[in-house]
Amino acid sequence: MWSWLRLVKDSISEKAIGLMRMQFWKKTVEDIYHDNPPPQPVAIELWKAVKRHNLTKRWLMNIIDEREKNLDDKAYRNIQELENYAENTQSALLYLILETLGVKDLHADHAASHIGKAQGIVTCLRATPYHGSRRKVFLPMDICMLHGVSQEDVLRRSQDKNVRDVIYDIASQAHLHLKHVSLEDYLKKIQRVDFDIFHPSLQQKNALLPLSLYIHSWRKTY
Repeated sequence: MWSWLRLVKDSISEKAIGLMRMQFWKKTVEDIYHDNPPPQPVAIELWKAVKRHNLTKRWLMNIIDEREKNLDDKAYRNIQELENYAENTQSALLYLILETLGVKDLHADHAASHIGKAQGIVTCLRATPYHGSRRKVFLPMDICMLHGVSQEDVLRRSQDKNVRDVIYDIASQAHLHLKHVSLEDYLKKIQRVDFDIFHPSLQQKNALLPLSLYIHSWRKTY
């Protein structure tokens, strides 16, 4: 389902077709939660997962709703709008993954929220060359305006410092979300060493922190 929703935007020629597909998935989710999934392979498997893991309907609907809004093909007005999109897609998917792993923990949800937002921001940056090849720019407009960068600057792949400053500011916001997760990880470490601020283990950086979160979640040891 996730990959289907993700590809809808790039596989349609008219917005109306995309809206019809989104409406199909909205109705499918509603039917799944009424124990009446349509006879469609992906819907059947999703229904099984919902029953087996008691998945939260809100996360599924958030993903569909956000993908539907994104069909408008408009640039994000500001970084908060991009983060909201990431929260309702990437983070929502992580919440569902945590539920399938049986992890019910506020700290895990908090980490998933920040990781999802960071992932969404990075995805926006990585997709910029591809979007540019289709004459589209989705970088937050407020940051572009702050540095005097136009959409045409991005489309012609300008190497000017102003364009690099835009990318730096956006990337820094993603890094900030990962730092939030790092702070939480540090607080857990300091508790494990009985708040000995000089303990050698506290001086070691965890470069694989996001990966370790997934592993701990999978092992249910978060």
